[in-house]
Amino acid sequence: MEAIRTVDLCRTFGDVAAVDRVSLSVAAGEIFGLVGPDGAGKTTLMRLLAGILDPTGGDAWIGGRSIRTDVAAIHREIGYMSQRFGLYADLSVLENIRFYADLYGVPRRGRRERIDELLEFGGLGPFGRRLAGNLSGGMKQKLGLACALVHTPKVLLLDEPTNGVDPVSRRDFWRILYRLLAEKVTIFMSTAYLDEAERFQRLALLHRGRLLSVGTPEEVKALFPGAILEVRSGDSRGAAAALRRVLPGASVGLFGDRVHVGTRAPREAIPAAERALRDAGIDFSPIGAVEPSLEDVFVAVLSDPEGRDA
Repeated sequence: MEAIRTVDLCRTFGDVAAVDRVSLSVAAGEIFGLVGPDGAGKTTLMRLLAGILDPTGGDAWIGGRSIRTDVAAIHREIGYMSQRFGLYADLSVLENIRFYADLYGVPRRGRRERIDELLEFGGLGPFGRRLAGNLSGGMKQKLGLACALVHTPKVLLLDEPTNGVDPVSRRDFWRILYRLLAEKVTIFMSTAYLDEAERFQRLALLHRGRLLSVGTPEEVKALFPGAILEVRSGDSRGAAAALRRVLPGASVGLFGDRVHVGTRAPREAIPAAERALRDAGIDFSPIGAVEPSLEDVFVAVLSDPEGRDA
């Protein structure tokens, strides 16, 4: 059963196509990721699905209801958490959750039990009386999620919920998401963190408003053309700069002390890379091929001036 479906969904702002004929489907009870760089159209797509923006072409359905004709019904079925969730800094944790319970029309009967459940669920119990403005970034995100869940939605739309959050809070946030999956909540989440993208059951790679690929993380990685060459060096930044100069058609990504070079001609690229590094006086370990990661696919897309498929 489909929880979300889009067909040729479009949204333009003047001459700019922020979302350009996007067609995809998300199964009920699935965690689906939307991955792309800043400006790819992730937030615009989220706002279309949430019924905040009207499409300029195509349509989308949440639980079988059209975003064009059934927005009010859709709002009862979804929880939406934007990049800057609308928490009220001068209200306490409890007051924020109660406010959103009023907005969503949560019945008084059973409301206290639901709020207590959410406080425990997100580890917010000890902070019920603390002002939202005095919470850490990670705790604010957990509070935002609690507010989005107060009406027990079937579909959860999360727009880069872990952006700017410390690693420990990100881990805790993911633990909460996995518990929601166990309760059969459908999660549609955008992120620019490629390590998070590996956690999705399926994902879509979005670039300049267009959908480039959809599939499991392994399926998306398998679409990478050519090979990934890995260079290890104590001067990885210098190595990356030298490789970009000598291999202008390749994608070059920096990962700590490693440099990944995406190329369609690895046999020619290896000796050319070795010569460039030696000429630059940069020490390096033997260059070899490695399995591509999602980050390699991501870098390859950004390196393509035409925005073609990776």
